[in-house]
Amino acid sequence: MATSNLISAPEKHIFRSRYPSVPVPDNITLPDFVLQDSEFYAEKVAFVDAVTGKEYTYGQVTRDIRRFAKALRSLGLRKGRVVVAVLPNLAEYAIVALGIMTAGGVFSGANPSLHASEIKKQVEAADATLIVTDVPTYEKVQGLGLPVIVLGEERIDGTILWDELLEAADKASTCNIITETLHQTDLCALPFSSGTTGLSKGVMLTHRNLVANLCSTLFSVGPELVGQVTTLGLIPFFHIYGLTGICCATLRNKGKVVVMERYELRAFLNALIEHEVTFAPIVPPIILGLVKNPIVDEFDLGKLNLRSIMTAAAPLAPEILSEFEKKFPGVEVQEAYGMTEHSCITLTHGDPNKDHGIAKKHSVGFILPNLEVKFIDPDTAQSLPKNTPGEIYVRSQCVMRGYYKNEYETALTIDENGWLRTGDIGYIDDDGDVFLVDRIKELIKVKGFQVAPAELEGILLSHPSVEDAAVVGLPDETSGEIPAACVVMNSNAEENQQEIMDFIASNVAHYKRVKVLQFVDRIPKSPSGKIMRRLIKEQMLENMNANSKASAIRRL
Repeated sequence: MATSNLISAPEKHIFRSRYPSVPVPDNITLPDFVLQDSEFYAEKVAFVDAVTGKEYTYGQVTRDIRRFAKALRSLGLRKGRVVVAVLPNLAEYAIVALGIMTAGGVFSGANPSLHASEIKKQVEAADATLIVTDVPTYEKVQGLGLPVIVLGEERIDGTILWDELLEAADKASTCNIITETLHQTDLCALPFSSGTTGLSKGVMLTHRNLVANLCSTLFSVGPELVGQVTTLGLIPFFHIYGLTGICCATLRNKGKVVVMERYELRAFLNALIEHEVTFAPIVPPIILGLVKNPIVDEFDLGKLNLRSIMTAAAPLAPEILSEFEKKFPGVEVQEAYGMTEHSCITLTHGDPNKDHGIAKKHSVGFILPNLEVKFIDPDTAQSLPKNTPGEIYVRSQCVMRGYYKNEYETALTIDENGWLRTGDIGYIDDDGDVFLVDRIKELIKVKGFQVAPAELEGILLSHPSVEDAAVVGLPDETSGEIPAACVVMNSNAEENQQEIMDFIASNVAHYKRVKVLQFVDRIPKSPSGKIMRRLIKEQMLENMNANSKASAIRRL
């Protein structure tokens, strides 16, 4: 492990990477950056569908990105205009996204499982001029009054068929197509994020933002790994990590992405084995399934070629990490940290063979090159020294330009000195490893004491009868808030709710004890694996109110 060389300004407690800065090339767009040298890998597979086996080589990816960009310009797409892609993970996804950017457009990925009204909100908020979707999702966008490009073999009246569009681009003359010069400072992506306030907002990311992020996150990847890594593409590509951390990072390093449209445990394990996946970015709920689901025992885990997994989006309970390491010895577990507003990964791990080191267990990594981080006391706004939890602030070339048409929220999130508020509580230790405590908006305040839901969830998940769990704060007249838990029990469980509450109580301080516990069939989570706490809180309060009314009726 490298010697800690943290630069900490005592008066401000600003922390920087223990490793030297890395250069970020100027005057190159994101598509050109990730496709550099692709001609030398023209026959190598870049994307393969885990189920159908459909493949795209680097030569085909490069060709189709240019074809799609030409087609978009021939359709009249101008620089800076937004195209919304409402697509599941497909082998063509990166071609769609990078084609839009190459044409000068701004790519905005939308979750295809959203309700039609929610997709409409994103399309309208982004001022989109065009939509790209597939056949199964088309009905959700057909009434939005915009041109629609449809991927798939089925012809739908009033739409533009993807294959025919690319073929037409081959024949089209360039004489009447307006070409506009692209700059690194131009917007290229508009993902939507709840940020620190919970309401979805368009995050304005430039080519420079994403190129800079890739330069920092890939600093430890040497020539010996180029073309050698097979990555699982299960994290939704409309998510910033799916786009940047999987699609773009893999293209830059000339690896292969094994694309999965949806998660199902058997299909997941089959994909890992059959496609010899070496790196799998996954979310904690999948790790939980790998540890606790008996389906895993149907597979010969000795056939795995998996070398490492990376998890982010939500804290990984220490007990689950320990069980995973026992079941999958030799598979390195990396916890990372990032956010859409910072173009993707902010903290992560390096290659120990290059003296870059793996951060300690339960750490979300160290500060990457070119980044500055500080930890702010939420009550005093003062920056804090090492080993002292505070809100994480970050400053770098990866920080978004701002929220689209929302100067107020931008000003709340980025200060006048360029520091980005993350809304997350964490601290940095003496070795420069960063540990995440919880989100500010998720912390439960019990009589002034802060309680981290992730801590209580970790304890719950350590119980042999618990499959999954989520903890939220419910309003309470006496304490302000009280910890409340939703718990999924396994099929062999015999414990009642009080016994599970007693189990927690025996492991925590009195103010952290769970006061309300409900058994549920599942924990609602976002596509990226984050627990949907607001929805859980609403459901728990509804259940409590319904029970109170029922009790009152019985008393009558």
